[in-house]
Amino acid sequence: MPGERIILLGVNHKTTPVEVREKMALSDGYEQPLVALKQIGTIRECYLLSTCNRVELVLVAEPSEQLIDNILSFLFGDRIAKEQCREYLYIYYDRDAVHHLFMVAASLDSMIVGEAQILGQLKEAYRHASRLGYTGPLLNRLLHKSFSVAKRVRTETAIGSAAVSISYAAVQLAKKIFGNIRDKKVLLIGAGEMAELAAEHLVGQGVAEVVVANRTLARGVELAKRFHGRAVSFDELISQLEQVDIIISSTGAPTMVLRQSDVRPVMRVRRNRPLFFIDIAVPRDLDPDLNDLENVYLYDIDDLSSVVEMNRSGREREAVKATRIIDEMTLGFGRWMEGMTVTPTILALRRKADGICRAELEKTLPRLTGLSEEEKHSIEVMLSAVTAKMLHAPLTYLKSESCGGRDNSEAKIDTVRTIFDLGDDDQ
Repeated sequence: MPGERIILLGVNHKTTPVEVREKMALSDGYEQPLVALKQIGTIRECYLLSTCNRVELVLVAEPSEQLIDNILSFLFGDRIAKEQCREYLYIYYDRDAVHHLFMVAASLDSMIVGEAQILGQLKEAYRHASRLGYTGPLLNRLLHKSFSVAKRVRTETAIGSAAVSISYAAVQLAKKIFGNIRDKKVLLIGAGEMAELAAEHLVGQGVAEVVVANRTLARGVELAKRFHGRAVSFDELISQLEQVDIIISSTGAPTMVLRQSDVRPVMRVRRNRPLFFIDIAVPRDLDPDLNDLENVYLYDIDDLSSVVEMNRSGREREAVKATRIIDEMTLGFGRWMEGMTVTPTILALRRKADGICRAELEKTLPRLTGLSEEEKHSIEVMLSAVTAKMLHAPLTYLKSESCGGRDNSEAKIDTVRTIFDLGDDDQ
């Protein structure tokens, strides 16, 4: 529809620190936030991606300051002033929005370039938006194309081989702190995907023991069994801190799981033996004030970026190839969008010409008595050929690059519609 554009808005680990991201007003899951998003007046199609490192919205809507204000309220509520929110929010339109989404899908915009999790997260988010009927012709095609981009990048480059997951980076940080971690005991708080990946890396490094604390004990037992560890209930969390050395927390809980006041007495029992916490949850599970305790080391998800630097050179070489693929597919999608703009006018022009031909044939042929069926057919073919030749120039003009893009294409299309009296009902 006239004035509508693809709009991508979001915050991520590059633009927004974790202490701001965790204040975002989105509820758990996708359904409730999506319903609230779709109720914002001018949005025709919408999609929401929410991960520990980013929240992004892709919309088909008519841009306005009011829309942006509504989106800021949707994202942050009244927890952060709108002027401050605007410092963190990035906004892309049309081809820039497409290019950014493709970069995200190919994991070139991830904290750890080449990580494999983001594609699954994109697909899961799409399933929710699609099931609610909130994606339409434009976003359906765009999101499926983003999946194709990710597949091409994985197939045609070695970007994945130079990547490390966030969980792997957490384990590397533990090795940096302790040196050898073979004699260390590890406590995983939470039994989700991030915790599972961390456990795989830890067991691969030969840690002495893995303990899993999860609110659902059965899920904790299941994960602990996989790694020949043991599971404990959440009620045993504090007592377990006396025995372990490394704690990796990724619960997704809405409030903090451990505070400084919980850990201070534990350090006396431990006689100040070092305790290393890695918080890979957003909102954060662990109190930032833990860092003020002697021999307690706390790192959150933003701190992991230093570990990521280790594989930078290999990833950057492959990222150049991946970016070329993304640029190419962005251009292709742009051409398809331009076609979407002019297609209704092309179809309307053909319908009008065909309608005039049919009307004139129906009026004229009955007057031409004595014509054979073959002769009537020849007249129809001739009239169709004349019409096709008359339409050739305007159709070529509509399909040309001069009618593409956003600059003045709408004015040119409107001129064609006016010349041929196509009216507004055909759009």
